[in-house]
Amino acid sequence: MAEGSIFTKIIKREAPATIVYEDDDVIAFVPNRLQAPVHLLIVPKKEIPTINDVTEEDAAMLGKLFLVAKKLAKEKGIAETGYRLTMNMNEDAGQSVFHLHMHLLGGRKLGPMVTQEESNGEQEKNKKPGKDK
Repeated sequence: MAEGSIFTKIIKREAPATIVYEDDDVIAFVPNRLQAPVHLLIVPKKEIPTINDVTEEDAAMLGKLFLVAKKLAKEKGIAETGYRLTMNMNEDAGQSVFHLHMHLLGGRKLGPMVTQEESNGEQEKNKKPGKDK
């Protein structure tokens, strides 16, 4: 790989990170910008830019991301109270590092992923003419 993403640099220990989990396929670490009291990034060591680039051979590794998330949620004490797993794909969804990764968020009550305003706006936009609410 030429330069690789910042995540590849973390995997290769060329960039600093607080690593909380690592095995042969997956690494998890604390991101620079926390969005919740518990916020971890779970990253495959294989550099895959987006879900659009996933292949059949990546299936087991993708499943492993969820198993690592489950383990870390339990270790961080948020498995029972609740947590969110998110993956942003491409710029419109907010992806800023093009190396597939999963956010594990928790430690407080999390708001809706989409605001009611946005949800209602989408409903209005998609409403068929002549149909009542």
